[in-house]
Amino acid sequence: MADEMPMLLSELDKAIKERPLYIKKRLEYLERLNKMLDNSETNEQRYHILGELYSGYSSFNADSSLHVARAIYEVAQRIQNEDYQINALMNMAEISGVAGMFKESLDLMKKVNRERLPDYLRPYYYHVYRTVYGNMADYTVSVAQKGQYNRLTDSYRDSILLVNNQESVTYQIVKADRYNVHGQCKEAIAMLEDYTNKHKMEVHDEAILYYTLSNSYSLIGDKENQKRCLLLSAIADMKSGVREYASLRELAVLLYQEGDLDRAYSYLKLCMEDAAMCNARLRIIETLKIFPVINEAYHLEKARRQHKLQIMFICICILSFILLGGVYYMYYQMKRLAVARRQVIDANRKLQDLNNDLCLSNAKLKELNHALSENTYLKEIYIGRYLDQCSTYIEKLDEYRKSLAKLAAVGKVEELYHQLKSSRLVDKELKDFYASFDDTFLLLFPTFVDDFNKLLIESEKVHLKPNERLNTELRIFALIRLGITDSVKIAQFLRYSVTTIYNYRTKARNKAACNRDEFEKYVMQIGSLEQ
Repeated sequence: MADEMPMLLSELDKAIKERPLYIKKRLEYLERLNKMLDNSETNEQRYHILGELYSGYSSFNADSSLHVARAIYEVAQRIQNEDYQINALMNMAEISGVAGMFKESLDLMKKVNRERLPDYLRPYYYHVYRTVYGNMADYTVSVAQKGQYNRLTDSYRDSILLVNNQESVTYQIVKADRYNVHGQCKEAIAMLEDYTNKHKMEVHDEAILYYTLSNSYSLIGDKENQKRCLLLSAIADMKSGVREYASLRELAVLLYQEGDLDRAYSYLKLCMEDAAMCNARLRIIETLKIFPVINEAYHLEKARRQHKLQIMFICICILSFILLGGVYYMYYQMKRLAVARRQVIDANRKLQDLNNDLCLSNAKLKELNHALSENTYLKEIYIGRYLDQCSTYIEKLDEYRKSLAKLAAVGKVEELYHQLKSSRLVDKELKDFYASFDDTFLLLFPTFVDDFNKLLIESEKVHLKPNERLNTELRIFALIRLGITDSVKIAQFLRYSVTTIYNYRTKARNKAACNRDEFEKYVMQIGSLEQ
């Protein structure tokens, strides 16, 4: 239920904002009836149109309702219909009671002969008496008279229950009122809640029923449900476009007690304005009982808020001056910072230029260091290898010399000549030399063959024979990788012609998967220290 209250309050505020539209619709409806009245041709037509006008002005404007009721009575006299005249008298009596003219109302009702009253007018007859005596009981100051009026109200309330259909909304409201008067509030609540769940009512009847239900909840001290019913009743009142109502006034009192002064004041102000427009004197009196209290509290709260706003305004002004000073100081500091930033940017630019020069110098130095490191590494390996190989060759030459000396000593000249003429020893030594070269090179560059093949197209990759470490083509590019790029030197090393070496190099470039002109450059990068 706590969640329902804000929603109902918002719906009521919306209905109040749209209230001019509902009032406008009622006025347009009344204007159409007045035009129909002007165009009516018979008294019978005028009587029925005036009856609709009376219903339209009822709870909207007491003066107009009374004027229309008198017009109805005059037409009824011209028609000479006794039932019409009785109905018109009760109309005047009812509206006189609403306007607070109790004596005039009772005088008019005394003119009605109850014995000659038709059955369909009996509920209305009892309703007028119950309403007048009920209001008199509420506003009399005499305890004795109050008791008398309450007894008469109870009597006519019972009469209403006897002549109304039990399923009608009038019956339900009057019976609930009776329950409330006799302290049977729970029975009234059960009956009305059940009726609202099972029946669809007109907006104005819904407003009256929920107002009666709010009285029941009020008598048992259930403020939440009382407030809910008053909200529903007030919403229905706003939508029905009436100006004579009680729910919004009582709701304003509840909101005042809860501390919602803004809504309480605006609601009560609307009640006062509508009561004045309707000339409903009883509603004006009821509103005036509480309006001064709420009005004073509202204006005190408003004055307190204005004082608070003045203090806040002064604080804001002071803070604004402080803020302006801060902004000026920040602007001054930002200007200084901008100058310093420009100086830093210039210094950074110069430092960046110097840093770029240093990076270029470092890159060149790194490149030279890399080449030097690589050359040093290669030289260390090859110096060690070829020192060992030179020592081996010296031993082999010494053995060869001794073998030749032995042949010469025993006089085997022909065999000596044969050995001197044979190239077998040289071929064997070349084979060992190339094998040693292959082992040493692959020790330095173990992935050379695979990396070299990656530079060639798939169909032209080098395929070695079983137990073969390097072939002629690979040895040529192995020498290039070692920095020997001169074809003449490569030819001397491998004991080939320069043309053959050139053809091998050209053929390999043509098989390259990369840029042919840079093929040997990529070969030079195989197994480098950077990798």
